[in-house]
Amino acid sequence: MNRVLLGVRGLNTEDAAERVMSALKSIGGVTEVNNPHPGQIEVGFDPTQATVMDLLRAVRSVGYLAGML
Repeated sequence: MNRVLLGVRGLNTEDAAERVMSALKSIGGVTEVNNPHPGQIEVGFDPTQATVMDLLRAVRSVGYLAGML
């Protein structure tokens, strides 16, 4: 299992965090999603089923931009 910390621009409300976390949880291979600090999402995932690019695309699909921290 891999872990990545994503910085998400504009992620400053609880509702926004929930939308992004829900999009990430819908990806096959994602095992854990946390919001440790405002503007950050920590994701645990199986690298044989998902890539960091898959995670970034999921964030973008709900209207936010993200990058690895």
